Amino acid sequence: MVAKERLRVAVLGASGYTGAELVRLLAGHRFVEIRALTAERRAGRHPGEVFPHLAGLDLPPLVRLEEVDFAGLDAVFCCLPHGLTQEVVAGLPDHLRIVDLSADFRLRDPAVYEATYGRPHRALALQREAVYGLTEHYREAIRGARLVANPGCYTTTAELALVPLLARGPLIDPDRIVIDAKSGVSGAGREPRIGSLYCEVAEGFHAYGVATHRHTPEIEQCLADFLGRSLAVIFTPHLVPMNRGILATIYVDLAEGATPEDLHAALTGAYREEPFVRVLPLGRLPTTREVRGTNLCLLGVHRARVKGRAILVSVLDNLVKGASGQALQNLNVMAGLPETEGLPTLPLFP
Repeated sequence: MVAKERLRVAVLGASGYTGAELVRLLAGHRFVEIRALTAERRAGRHPGEVFPHLAGLDLPPLVRLEEVDFAGLDAVFCCLPHGLTQEVVAGLPDHLRIVDLSADFRLRDPAVYEATYGRPHRALALQREAVYGLTEHYREAIRGARLVANPGCYTTTAELALVPLLARGPLIDPDRIVIDAKSGVSGAGREPRIGSLYCEVAEGFHAYGVATHRHTPEIEQCLADFLGRSLAVIFTPHLVPMNRGILATIYVDLAEGATPEDLHAALTGAYREEPFVRVLPLGRLPTTREVRGTNLCLLGVHRARVKGRAILVSVLDNLVKGASGQALQNLNVMAGLPETEGLPTLPLFP
């Protein structure tokens, strides 16, 4: 059911890449009104001064977090750094719907969170309450949630390709999954870091977080939900000299009797009615150019030259389907709004 009145929303951390992307998407949403935007160091400025592409929009000025009147809001997007969000969300009024784009509420096990992020969780009750926000596979839980933990960008890319294959049978060997993923530099955030400098990134690409990346336990937790038992995957991310986009090449061993055609049929069936996940014809592989600026995830299945194996390729825009677009998709579901509202499906090309 579409709300009769516009949802009053705030974006906390609106001066980062994901915050600015949310503002861009929300500006085209018919049922949302942006009431507050926060940015500590840039408080008092208009968003268009910080991001010229947002100039000319009727937006509130950037303010500090303590200046926001949360009583007058319906929903909040948290685009704050990992670790800080826990305390902020714990202090928000109970009536708010919250979509958190940090990693603070994605992992359910406090011990796994502490081992992954190097600090104990400081809002355990909320951690237990949070619903994982991979929209296509947790939609019913999201519908009734107060707090949604928006998935990571790498995790969304891998999970959308793998969940249907593990939920049916499974069709692949769960213990022999290799995820080789490449991301644009915007995935590292807007804060200046040596590793994100032009001279450090341009004219080459490199692996990082090998065997230690923080998205690995998140991927394993999600896949275990549909497999029915724990598993371990090999996940290696790479930084590529482009602004946005993720491409994951996933190597799988087929279950006994399964074929690449079976994998393709399972993915096609799982996503036939989904507005944002599209499965290409068998043997055709997607590119990041085909999703740029959209909330789409494109999936491809290819036969391997080694019998009993197959290759999956999954692509999305890390700032949209991998972050802000999926966050808006989740709020649409939480609020009973059209799921596609405010979300583009035509890519920027070239």
